[in-house]
Amino acid sequence: MKVVFTDLDGTLLDADTYSCEAARTGLRLLKDREIPLVICTSKTRSEIMYWRRQLGNHHPFISENGGGIYIPEGYFDIPVDHDRTTDGYLVIERGTPYRELTGVLDELAARFPLQGFHDMTPADLAADAGLSLPEARRALTRDYDEPFILHDRARTSDLQSAIRDRGLQLVEGGRYFHLTGGQDKGQAVRILAALYEREHGDVVTVGVGDAANDVPMLDAVDHPYLVARPDGTYASDAYPWAGGIGPAGWNRVIRREIRPD
Repeated sequence: MKVVFTDLDGTLLDADTYSCEAARTGLRLLKDREIPLVICTSKTRSEIMYWRRQLGNHHPFISENGGGIYIPEGYFDIPVDHDRTTDGYLVIERGTPYRELTGVLDELAARFPLQGFHDMTPADLAADAGLSLPEARRALTRDYDEPFILHDRARTSDLQSAIRDRGLQLVEGGRYFHLTGGQDKGQAVRILAALYEREHGDVVTVGVGDAANDVPMLDAVDHPYLVARPDGTYASDAYPWAGGIGPAGWNRVIRREIRPD
């Protein structure tokens, strides 16, 4: 059995238009072969739920850089250790509570030129990220991860040290920096992969991403791939390249990994 773990922004979704049209062939192939597609992203639960509806996806998902693992109730026959149940999902919590993160970011804002999502209105975020107002509201409904803008990137190293001193992490995504606790995408992927193995036996995992915050996910899967960024470059040469930008590259990966019957 194969399981595909995927990032959204800049990977399955175009970095500028948020369209997944170029990935339609691969999406149909996964659905026809009944291969689980697990969304693993920095996006919030609310955002992921929206995209799962658009994609007709009913599999588990990983939110906010590994902060939360959401498993539909009854998805696995095996018992699943979890921290809470909400809206029909078993939730495994790996992240630091959001209020703790925003409190630390407020302290750091006295020393560094930064702006967190919690300082933005939906209109502010919509304008900065090219989102609609409903999309921006979903992006601001956070639990375990605080994205932010650092207005002077020359100070990234100093900020990273200050964050590390507080026992937290600075993670660089495709568009924003993220303040997180000890979680990462790789930890969450390993937890879900172990559940699939307990349920189904041998499992081969595929991971597709585009940015630095995807590296833990790529390190946790059997077959990792990077898609190209909008300018055609890749975030690293340490992983196989998809040979295409965003969803077009994603589509090539799926066609390479999942052969039609």
